[in-house]
Amino acid sequence: MIDTDGDCAEWTFPAEPGAVRAARAAVRGQLHGWNLDCVADLTALLVSELVTNSLRHATGPIGVRLLRPAGADDTLRVEVSDPLPDPPRERVAHPEDESGRGLQLVAGSSRRWGTRPGADGKTVWFELAVPG
Repeated sequence: MIDTDGDCAEWTFPAEPGAVRAARAAVRGQLHGWNLDCVADLTALLVSELVTNSLRHATGPIGVRLLRPAGADDTLRVEVSDPLPDPPRERVAHPEDESGRGLQLVAGSSRRWGTRPGADGKTVWFELAVPG
């Protein structure tokens, strides 16, 4: 994970079904503490999608990190890390598909997003605009 100046909160969740609910609760609680309730619903939804992807495709701990970079009060950066080195692939989900829309949702809802390799896996990140 990249170190940065500014506010930061991070958690590690076991690769178990309860990780999605726990990650949502942690994110909502932290955003409330930062007075960012205005982006809490969207952030929790996108974190849920990425943690679910990690649960489906990787084994091992899942990291979630929230960053409010110094000097960028209008930006919230969110990172979800897992031990699988393969980057996720955005795909087109058909109307009858029950999954496969997570990255589309992240791409369509965030200011920008991407992936980066790490020493022990990968990180998927996205940035949201924070209303002033």
